[in-house]
Amino acid sequence: MAKGLTKRSENYSAWYNELVKKADLAENSAVRGCMIIKPHGYAIWEKMQAQLDKMFKETGHYNAYFPIFIPKSFFSKEASHVKEFAKECAIVTHYRLKSDPDGDGVIVDEDAKLEEELIVRPTSETMIWDSYKNWIQSYRDLPILLNQWCNVVRWEMRTRLFLRTTEFLWQEGHTAHATRQEAIDETVQMMNIYAEFVENYMALPVLKGKKSASERFAGAEDTYCIEALMQDGKALQAGTSHFLGQNFAKAFDVKFSDKNNKLEYVWGTSWGVSTRLMGALIMAHSDDEGLILPPRLAPIQVVIVPIFRDEEQLKAISEVANKLTDQLRNKGLTVKYDNRDSFKPGWKFAEYEQKGVPVRIAIGPRDLENGEVELARRDTKEKKTYAISGLSEVIINLMDEIHENIYQRALAFRAQNTTYVDSYDEFKQVLLEKGGFIYAHWDGTETTEQKIKEETKATIRLIPLEKNDEEGTCIYSGEPSQGRVVFAIAY
Repeated sequence: MAKGLTKRSENYSAWYNELVKKADLAENSAVRGCMIIKPHGYAIWEKMQAQLDKMFKETGHYNAYFPIFIPKSFFSKEASHVKEFAKECAIVTHYRLKSDPDGDGVIVDEDAKLEEELIVRPTSETMIWDSYKNWIQSYRDLPILLNQWCNVVRWEMRTRLFLRTTEFLWQEGHTAHATRQEAIDETVQMMNIYAEFVENYMALPVLKGKKSASERFAGAEDTYCIEALMQDGKALQAGTSHFLGQNFAKAFDVKFSDKNNKLEYVWGTSWGVSTRLMGALIMAHSDDEGLILPPRLAPIQVVIVPIFRDEEQLKAISEVANKLTDQLRNKGLTVKYDNRDSFKPGWKFAEYEQKGVPVRIAIGPRDLENGEVELARRDTKEKKTYAISGLSEVIINLMDEIHENIYQRALAFRAQNTTYVDSYDEFKQVLLEKGGFIYAHWDGTETTEQKIKEETKATIRLIPLEKNDEEGTCIYSGEPSQGRVVFAIAY
């Protein structure tokens, strides 16, 4: 396994791009801006998908599927929605028609223009709300709690594997409710589910809050979000949940008869996370040797590598390794016994280190004699010798220990890179020298927000949900502020 990653401290962007490819996660495709997710990368996404899907279903949601093509007229019905996505949309205008115009059996190809142009799905609110119009008549039809796993297309100019690609995978939840409060409760619930997943499975602490008006999803009344901090001091939006109010219901005329037989517009939400979470997982934890994966998302949680000189030694080692493999699998762990004779143990060690396997076990002839194995942790690089007897229990406990260590390390990093500032000069200095999350007072105006963004590239990542009534003075305008918001430079 070739190593030689660029060091994070020298060029974080190059380190990331090299790691995605060398860890066998993904590569660029022949289509500009699109990616091929390789088996190791897709296996991580499958684990993310499976856990999130379970959490969605436990809260009453069902999966459905809607078309990838959306009539262009649908987008014009919600003004802010069409304005936001117009510059990113891929549009189908023609299709290839085969015909026999002269009736002589000679088939020719002709370009046929579509009667109505079709948008390649950038998000599905418009298609789904057009369907809801046919599904909802009475309060008895509500709530509708749907989720869709699919791909979407947004024509990005600058792309990077997992973080920003023209086509990406995601889930998008779309719910319909009888009351405003029920829809708000749903929006907050889904934000909390995302936070729980990212912290408990990705081992990554997040901040929870609301977006400012200028950062909201197009067509939403409020956007709730979670933000995580990467090792280069930049923020990454790890999930969003949108309270749509009645905006899409009004755009698509979706009404219902309430319990008093009065016609009302439906209240809606939408929420989603994407393969961008893969980028967060890579950037938040990994080191100069490769991936560091939290055990709960690692496709291979334990790898066993035999060290042998001949077939007789391999046979004896395999007998022990296969028993251990069965014991660990019976306890729910994913295990690989790599007995290939085409690669040396050192090469295999480097391969699994780069791919982020949490625990590596090496077994040689001397280990068998002593009834022990060498166990190496990916997160700390610590190596220890353990007795083979009782090893499965040790490894089970180690999985939680590794997760907690990775989480606490990320939490400590965030604490070290969170700064409170009270002046614009201090704000700019922290951005230049340190980065990270910056808590600062803001006067609540879009003008000030835009000026700060233009001058520093920092954006308001969120308005914190926790108690935040510390009055102060805006760092830019000097006008009164009702509380601090979180700024950062973001991906």
